Amino acid sequence: MITVRTFCLFILLLFLSSVTYAFDGPLQVRNQFPLFLPVHAPDFEKASIENSFSASFSYSSLYLVQDSSEWSVGLDMEIAELNLRFRKSFGNIIEFGIDLPIAGFTSGFMDGFLSSYHDTFGFADYGRSERPENTFLFELRKNRKLIIEGENGHIALGDTNLSVKVPMRKGDPIISVRGEIEFPTGDAERGFGNGSLDAGMSLLIDKNISEKLKAYINLGAVSPGDYKGYDKVCFREFFYGGASLEAIMGKDVSIIGQVFIQGSPFPKTGIAEVDRTAVLLSFGGRYQAQKSSFEFSLTEDPNTAGAPDVTFHVTMKKRF
Repeated sequence: MITVRTFCLFILLLFLSSVTYAFDGPLQVRNQFPLFLPVHAPDFEKASIENSFSASFSYSSLYLVQDSSEWSVGLDMEIAELNLRFRKSFGNIIEFGIDLPIAGFTSGFMDGFLSSYHDTFGFADYGRSERPENTFLFELRKNRKLIIEGENGHIALGDTNLSVKVPMRKGDPIISVRGEIEFPTGDAERGFGNGSLDAGMSLLIDKNISEKLKAYINLGAVSPGDYKGYDKVCFREFFYGGASLEAIMGKDVSIIGQVFIQGSPFPKTGIAEVDRTAVLLSFGGRYQAQKSSFEFSLTEDPNTAGAPDVTFHVTMKKRF
């Protein structure tokens, strides 16, 4: 699956390219798995600071219907998220940020396409064919007690993230630390937030490999608050990390490949797709024109756990 989609994406990039006048960081992709998304889903950030505003739109499809002795997970849905990001630096010594995510959960339209895709290439369909096409399910229970029950077609604000980034080293490599607090502005019962304060800390590294190749590394930890939906779930700390490579292809275009790994915030559920480490493999491209940029990417879940089956992503950013 990864090979075919990756090949198709690079063909598309080559077709569209006029072949970034400057490096601009990793892809602004975050994990849209609906059980992890409200629990301070980490962003992949560059270490350098900037003044910018960006609007990122992501669209994901996923299917997971599994039960264990205690837990019941029902996810048959598509997720659209618009994430508005504002970054402001002061004196080249500190950067403040705010992220405002707006998400919508729907039954979607991609089941027919995905079914044909799986049949054509002989891939497993995760049991998707056992349910009618394009029907909605978003439910989480523990010991039969309802925790989350999503609503088809509902659009709402998620939890609001405030961050501070401080460069510790400004040479090559650039090294920064970033602290974050996420405020419970989203509806936990419907799955848009977790109803508690979350805190995170990360180490960010930007390293030039050559004049046309740059690496970005993130290592971080999140201390989430309890999930306070219809019933309460006590979460645990989790760690995450990522590595990204950006290659300049010419005056205006770069291509980016990255891998992001995230632990599960849930206690042991007995459902492998929730308990195992999530891995997101992303490939994309970025076009820059003066102080604006546009990026497109495709994200896969090679570990088939804790992540959507596929995510399409676009970002428009304005630097000032």
